[in-house]
Amino acid sequence: MKIALAILAILLVIGLLLGSSFVSRRNQMAIKREAVNAAWSQVDVVLQRRADLIPNLVETVKGYAEQEVTVFGDIAKARSALLSASTPADKIAANQRLDSALGRLLVVVENYPQLKSNENFLRLQDELAGTENRIAVERRRYNETLQDYNTYISLFPNNLVASMSGFARNDAYFRADEGARQVPKVSFENQKAPAAPAQAPVPAPAKP
Repeated sequence: MKIALAILAILLVIGLLLGSSFVSRRNQMAIKREAVNAAWSQVDVVLQRRADLIPNLVETVKGYAEQEVTVFGDIAKARSALLSASTPADKIAANQRLDSALGRLLVVVENYPQLKSNENFLRLQDELAGTENRIAVERRRYNETLQDYNTYISLFPNNLVASMSGFARNDAYFRADEGARQVPKVSFENQKAPAAPAQAPVPAPAKP
Protein backbone atom coordinates (compact mmCIF):
# COMPACT_ATOMS: atom_id res chain seq x y z
CA MET A 1 0.00 0.00 0.00
CA LYS A 2 2.79 2.40 0.94
CA ILE A 3 4.63 1.59 -2.28
CA ALA A 4 1.50 2.34 -4.29
CA LEU A 5 1.04 5.66 -2.49
CA ALA A 6 4.69 6.54 -3.08
CA ILE A 7 4.39 5.77 -6.80
CA LEU A 8 1.18 7.78 -6.97
CA ALA A 9 2.88 10.71 -5.26
CA ILE A 10 5.82 10.55 -7.67
CA LEU A 11 3.50 10.44 -10.67
CA LEU A 12 1.56 13.38 -9.25
CA VAL A 13 4.73 15.42 -8.81
CA ILE A 14 5.86 14.55 -12.36
CA GLY A 15 2.44 15.50 -13.70
CA LEU A 16 2.56 18.85 -11.87
CA LEU A 17 6.03 19.56 -13.23
CA LEU A 18 5.02 18.67 -16.78
CA GLY A 19 1.84 20.70 -16.50
CA SER A 20 3.72 23.70 -15.13
CA SER A 21 6.30 23.45 -17.93
CA PHE A 22 3.53 23.16 -20.53
CA VAL A 23 1.73 26.25 -19.22
CA SER A 24 4.96 28.23 -18.96
CA ARG A 25 6.02 27.43 -22.52
CA ARG A 26 2.56 28.11 -23.89
CA ASN A 27 2.45 31.49 -22.15
CA GLN A 28 5.87 32.36 -23.57
CA MET A 29 4.62 31.51 -27.06
CA ALA A 30 1.63 33.77 -26.57
CA ILE A 31 3.91 36.61 -25.45
CA LYS A 32 6.16 36.19 -28.48
CA ARG A 33 3.21 36.02 -30.87
CA GLU A 34 1.84 39.26 -29.44
CA ALA A 35 5.28 40.82 -29.87
CA VAL A 36 5.11 39.87 -33.56
CA ASN A 37 1.66 41.48 -33.84
CA ALA A 38 2.92 44.64 -32.15
CA ALA A 39 5.96 44.83 -34.43
CA TRP A 40 3.73 44.39 -37.47
CA SER A 41 1.45 47.20 -36.27
CA GLN A 42 4.41 49.58 -36.35
CA VAL A 43 5.29 48.44 -39.86
CA ASP A 44 1.69 48.93 -40.94
CA VAL A 45 1.69 52.51 -39.64
CA VAL A 46 4.75 53.58 -41.64
CA LEU A 47 3.55 51.77 -44.78
CA GLN A 48 0.26 53.66 -44.49
CA ARG A 49 2.11 56.94 -44.05
CA ARG A 50 4.08 56.36 -47.24
CA ALA A 51 0.92 55.37 -49.09
CA ASP A 52 -0.62 58.70 -47.99
CA LEU A 53 2.36 60.67 -49.32
CA ILE A 54 2.48 59.01 -52.73
CA PRO A 55 -0.58 60.69 -54.38
CA ASN A 56 0.81 64.19 -53.77
CA LEU A 57 4.23 63.10 -54.99
CA VAL A 58 2.78 61.62 -58.17
CA GLU A 59 0.66 64.70 -58.86
CA THR A 60 3.73 66.93 -58.51
CA VAL A 61 5.73 64.77 -60.91
CA LYS A 62 2.81 64.71 -63.36
CA GLY A 63 3.06 68.48 -63.64
CA TYR A 64 6.43 68.00 -65.35
CA ALA A 65 6.21 64.47 -66.77
CA GLU A 66 2.57 63.90 -67.65
CA GLN A 67 3.51 61.49 -70.45
CA GLU A 68 4.96 58.90 -68.04
CA VAL A 69 1.57 57.17 -67.75
CA THR A 70 2.96 53.64 -67.38
CA VAL A 71 4.93 54.47 -64.26
CA PHE A 72 2.03 56.37 -62.72
CA GLY A 73 -0.32 53.48 -63.48
CA ASP A 74 2.02 50.94 -61.86
CA ILE A 75 2.29 53.07 -58.72
CA ALA A 76 -1.48 53.46 -58.51
CA LYS A 77 -2.06 49.71 -58.85
CA ALA A 78 0.59 48.81 -56.26
CA ARG A 79 -0.73 51.42 -53.82
CA SER A 80 -4.29 50.16 -54.25
CA ALA A 81 -3.15 46.57 -53.65
CA LEU A 82 -1.34 47.66 -50.49
CA LEU A 83 -4.35 49.49 -49.08
CA SER A 84 -6.75 46.62 -49.86
CA ALA A 85 -4.48 43.83 -48.54
CA SER A 86 -5.80 42.21 -45.36
CA THR A 87 -2.88 40.03 -44.24
CA PRO A 88 0.79 40.80 -43.56
CA ALA A 89 1.86 38.45 -46.36
CA ASP A 90 -0.37 40.25 -48.89
CA LYS A 91 0.79 43.68 -47.71
CA ILE A 92 4.43 42.65 -47.93
CA ALA A 93 3.92 41.44 -51.52
CA ALA A 94 2.11 44.67 -52.47
CA ASN A 95 4.82 46.74 -50.78
CA GLN A 96 7.50 45.03 -52.86
CA ARG A 97 5.62 45.97 -56.03
CA LEU A 98 5.31 49.54 -54.75
CA ASP A 99 9.05 49.67 -54.03
CA SER A 100 9.73 48.63 -57.62
CA ALA A 101 7.31 51.21 -59.05
CA LEU A 102 8.79 54.00 -56.92
CA GLY A 103 12.24 53.01 -58.08
CA ARG A 104 11.14 53.53 -61.68
CA LEU A 105 9.63 56.90 -60.71
CA LEU A 106 13.01 58.02 -59.37
CA VAL A 107 14.57 57.23 -62.73
CA VAL A 108 11.91 59.37 -64.43
CA VAL A 109 12.61 62.28 -62.08
CA GLU A 110 16.26 62.35 -63.10
CA ASN A 111 15.14 63.34 -66.62
CA TYR A 112 13.43 66.55 -65.41
CA PRO A 113 15.91 68.95 -63.74
CA GLN A 114 13.22 71.62 -63.26
CA LEU A 115 11.19 69.20 -61.15
CA LYS A 116 14.07 68.62 -58.74
CA SER A 117 14.07 72.34 -57.85
CA ASN A 118 10.31 72.52 -57.25
CA GLU A 119 9.65 73.60 -53.65
CA ASN A 120 6.66 71.34 -53.12
CA PHE A 121 8.55 68.40 -54.58
CA LEU A 122 11.53 69.03 -52.30
CA ARG A 123 9.24 69.02 -49.26
CA LEU A 124 7.62 65.75 -50.33
CA GLN A 125 11.07 64.32 -51.02
CA ASP A 126 12.15 65.02 -47.44
CA GLU A 127 8.98 63.50 -45.99
CA LEU A 128 9.23 60.41 -48.18
CA ALA A 129 12.92 59.94 -47.39
CA GLY A 130 12.17 60.10 -43.66
CA THR A 131 9.35 57.59 -44.07
CA GLU A 132 11.58 55.21 -46.04
CA ASN A 133 14.07 55.27 -43.17
CA ARG A 134 11.32 54.47 -40.67
CA ILE A 135 10.12 51.61 -42.86
CA ALA A 136 13.62 50.13 -42.97
CA VAL A 137 13.91 50.30 -39.16
CA GLU A 138 10.47 48.87 -38.41
CA ARG A 139 10.82 46.19 -41.09
CA ARG A 140 14.09 44.95 -39.62
CA ARG A 141 12.61 44.95 -36.11
CA TYR A 142 9.57 43.00 -37.30
CA ASN A 143 11.72 40.39 -39.09
CA GLU A 144 13.85 39.91 -35.97
CA THR A 145 10.79 39.52 -33.72
CA LEU A 146 9.19 37.07 -36.14
CA GLN A 147 12.37 35.02 -36.37
CA ASP A 148 12.55 34.85 -32.56
CA TYR A 149 8.97 33.52 -32.42
CA ASN A 150 9.51 30.95 -35.18
CA THR A 151 12.75 29.71 -33.62
CA TYR A 152 11.15 29.33 -30.18
CA ILE A 153 8.21 27.24 -31.34
CA SER A 154 10.49 25.05 -33.46
CA LEU A 155 12.69 23.92 -30.57
CA PHE A 156 12.02 20.67 -28.72
CA PRO A 157 9.90 20.28 -26.63
CA ASN A 158 8.36 23.63 -27.55
CA ASN A 159 7.26 22.21 -30.90
CA LEU A 160 5.10 19.65 -29.07
CA VAL A 161 3.48 22.36 -26.97
CA ALA A 162 2.97 24.51 -30.07
CA SER A 163 1.26 21.73 -32.02
CA MET A 164 -1.10 21.01 -29.10
CA SER A 165 -1.83 24.70 -28.47
CA GLY A 166 -2.38 25.93 -32.03
CA PHE A 167 0.80 27.98 -32.45
CA ALA A 168 1.90 27.75 -36.08
CA ARG A 169 4.98 28.99 -37.87
CA ASN A 170 4.61 32.41 -39.50
CA ASP A 171 6.65 32.96 -42.68
CA ALA A 172 5.41 36.47 -43.51
CA TYR A 173 8.92 37.93 -43.66
CA PHE A 174 10.08 40.94 -45.62
CA ARG A 175 12.48 39.61 -48.23
CA ALA A 176 14.37 41.38 -50.98
CA ASP A 177 13.57 40.25 -54.51
CA GLU A 178 16.32 38.78 -56.65
CA GLY A 179 18.00 41.65 -58.45
CA ALA A 180 16.52 44.17 -56.00
CA ARG A 181 18.29 43.48 -52.74
CA GLN A 182 18.25 47.11 -51.63
CA VAL A 183 15.35 49.39 -50.84
CA PRO A 184 15.12 52.11 -53.52
CA LYS A 185 17.05 55.16 -52.33
CA VAL A 186 14.98 58.32 -52.25
CA SER A 187 17.45 60.88 -53.51
CA PHE A 188 16.69 63.65 -55.96
CA GLU A 189 19.89 65.62 -55.64
CA ASN A 190 21.24 67.08 -58.82
CA GLN A 191 23.89 64.85 -60.26
CA LYS A 192 27.18 66.52 -60.90
CA ALA A 193 28.12 66.80 -64.54
CA PRO A 194 31.20 64.80 -65.43
CA ALA A 195 34.34 66.87 -65.60
CA ALA A 196 35.38 67.83 -69.08
CA PRO A 197 38.40 65.89 -70.29
CA ALA A 198 41.63 67.80 -70.04
CA GLN A 199 42.79 69.17 -73.36
CA ALA A 200 46.09 67.99 -74.66
CA PRO A 201 48.76 70.73 -74.47
CA VAL A 202 49.25 72.63 -77.68
CA PRO A 203 52.74 71.87 -79.06
CA ALA A 204 55.09 74.85 -79.25
CA PRO A 205 55.83 76.07 -82.80
CA ALA A 206 58.97 74.66 -84.26
CA LYS A 207 61.95 76.99 -84.24
CA PRO A 208 63.20 78.06 -87.67
